[in-house]
Amino acid sequence: MLAKIKNLVVEEEGQGLSEYGLLLAAVVGVVAAAVLLLSDSMDTLFKRIGKLLNPTS
Repeated sequence: MLAKIKNLVVEEEGQGLSEYGLLLAAVVGVVAAAVLLLSDSMDTLFKRIGKLLNPTS
């Protein structure tokens, strides 16, 4: 029984996968923040481009 508990504490299997998961979560958070911060300016930019391409609207 003690050997099983010791093995669970020492075992590092799956550690790499959890690190990749944390890294992915951080990247998703940064992208979401960038989208929120830049959404207004991107909307304005696309509207200006649309008016340049189609000045009648």
